[in-house]
Amino acid sequence: MKQRSPKAEKFYECRSKGLRGTLLKGGNGRSKGEDYSGDRTAGFAKDWTVGIRCSRFSGQDPLHQLIYSAVYRDWDVQKVGPPPAWFPKLEEACKTNIGRLMTEKGRTFLGSSYKNPIASYSDFQKWSAEHPEVYLEHVLKEMSVYFHHQPRCILDTSDESVPGGVWLPGSVLNVAECALSPHPRIGKTNDSMAIIWRDEGSDDLPVKTLTIGELRVQVNRVANALVMSGFKTGDPIGIDMPMTVYAVISFLAVILAGMVVVSIADSFVASEIATRCRLSKAKGIITQDHIIRGGKRLPLYSRVVEAKAPRAIVIPADDKRLALKLRDGDISWDFFLKSANAVGRPEIFKPVALPGEAYSIILFSSGTTGEPKAIPWSHITPIRCGADGWAHQDLRPGDVIAWPTNLGWMMGPFVVFASLLSGGGLAVYNGSPLGRSYGKFIQDAKVTMQGTVPSLVKTWRNTSCMSGFDWSALRCFSSTGEASSVDDDLWLMSKVGYKIPVMECCGGTELAAAYMGGSLMQPQALANFSTLSMMSQVVILDEAGHVYPEDQPCVGEMGIYPIFFGASDHLLNADHDKVYFQGMPVYRGKRLRRHGDVLQRLPGGYYKAQGRSDDTMNLGGIKASAVEIEAVCNVAHERVLETAAIALSPLGGGPEQLVIMVVLRDGPEISVETLKKAFATAISSKLTPLFKVSAVEIVKEFPRNASNKLLRRVLRSQLKEKQKLLSKL
Repeated sequence: MKQRSPKAEKFYECRSKGLRGTLLKGGNGRSKGEDYSGDRTAGFAKDWTVGIRCSRFSGQDPLHQLIYSAVYRDWDVQKVGPPPAWFPKLEEACKTNIGRLMTEKGRTFLGSSYKNPIASYSDFQKWSAEHPEVYLEHVLKEMSVYFHHQPRCILDTSDESVPGGVWLPGSVLNVAECALSPHPRIGKTNDSMAIIWRDEGSDDLPVKTLTIGELRVQVNRVANALVMSGFKTGDPIGIDMPMTVYAVISFLAVILAGMVVVSIADSFVASEIATRCRLSKAKGIITQDHIIRGGKRLPLYSRVVEAKAPRAIVIPADDKRLALKLRDGDISWDFFLKSANAVGRPEIFKPVALPGEAYSIILFSSGTTGEPKAIPWSHITPIRCGADGWAHQDLRPGDVIAWPTNLGWMMGPFVVFASLLSGGGLAVYNGSPLGRSYGKFIQDAKVTMQGTVPSLVKTWRNTSCMSGFDWSALRCFSSTGEASSVDDDLWLMSKVGYKIPVMECCGGTELAAAYMGGSLMQPQALANFSTLSMMSQVVILDEAGHVYPEDQPCVGEMGIYPIFFGASDHLLNADHDKVYFQGMPVYRGKRLRRHGDVLQRLPGGYYKAQGRSDDTMNLGGIKASAVEIEAVCNVAHERVLETAAIALSPLGGGPEQLVIMVVLRDGPEISVETLKKAFATAISSKLTPLFKVSAVEIVKEFPRNASNKLLRRVLRSQLKEKQKLLSKL
């Protein structure tokens, strides 16, 4: 008989202690108040938990993957859905934000059917979607939100020409002021932590901090400097820089001064910067001279100049004097700040109070035409960020929230407002999140909620760079941007002894938040969504546009019920009704809102995202237009006749990978590697270096429909079949 390895021996020992008999006897092992997705679920959960405990947790990734797979080997995914890897405890669930609200108001909202926060959560989510104005009224009291003029009501649906209704009509506020103000009711004071940060290369130094009071002083000075520099209320001001403490201060100052942030990602090439400045009619831009990553200095200001961006305010990346010459009219950060002294007391600034519908930020989301949609957020919109963070990430006063991102993408504004409106602190690392230094920052900053992107977790796992850190302060992980991998999520949970879940979330810039995600009230299955977000109602459509029954497993394009707090109601450069509503079916008396995602509803109440219904793809957490990528690849090499950009997920799950399919002109033989290099260079120089070409496929011709439209879905299907065949071989 073949001798077992020490790891295997330990596993079989664990299984023998894993209470497998519970399953055979039909017991469920539930503790009081727990209501899982099937009678056998708790038995499997106990096996999984006991197996991990018996293995004497040491972060041994392969062993725990073996235990997880073996415990759930008889689990019927087709009947009961994906197997959970984390289970809520009633005592802890009752302490969460949602748990407290349900404990206090559950019986009022749900009547005699209410049991407890775990058993009644799904009913409560549905209730919040049917009564969003009642739910939001309660949540507003839990956040740092102030109105100069109170709204007439929470939601006005009297105007049928506005599909989503008017939220908080008549309100006057400044959302940056809300973020920067103490709020005694929730325990937020001037001494509460607002920002915790560290610069790359300072790993052995203590983290730096700013309290709410200190942050407000810094923001006030920048707001005064903006006014003294000639900018006026309503002026769009671009921010093109990494997510640093200076970026956050500038972001809040622009909004506090009644101006509008134009979000620009620091990875964009000059043409993309120019496009965003043109669409927003930006009057100025705040940027850095360079980006420092891994000891290297990457150009940033030079790209702004190449884009012919408006007047720039330039911050030195290393806190020293600028070492480059500026354009005529551009000014250094030091000179800019000194202009605030002219007001006498630059540390004081009166926030500009504006109607709730006034713009606060202009963000951008790629469409299928190559030009990004310009999506304005109002001063009300960021409140949805705070409400989602409060409900789903369970953000509380005193928490420390970290999420590697950039103000050029919606997750940048999301994490700023979700943190500060909840009374928590924002953790910012000025450097690359890919290595060990970032893991130490999580430890030293005592981060309580760590946001991730799946490709980031994959890098951490593959490089084994996160071992040995104390992440015990963490209460949950949250993941967004692209499809997750079961193995990667399991590995991430192992870093904290499987005590906290990885909660997926999926939304969009035009929604300001997620339409589905996870909840600490529910068992969490790896790389799956367990719930629609609070106040959200989503349906899945068949090919004829009919709504599938809500309890039926199915796959189809999803539609959003238009009463969605935080959703956009117009675009700066496109017909909003045409983009989001035209051609959509009517449901419950309202025309559904188009989002473009294909959604799969699984048994057990879980969901899985199946990509985009149009030709927009998701690469590294960034929505990308296939047309836009193809445009640069078509001219990348003289042998190229035409290309098709296809996003394909690995068979085992995980982030989408970019495959370029190409039809060649007649000519001498050319290698796939030569084409791959040419495409990669073109995409990096003309779009962004963040999009990596995974593979190149040469074909004779592309499939097309009767009107000669390229059928990318057929190409995607062909690639998937080839992928499956190769895996079998």
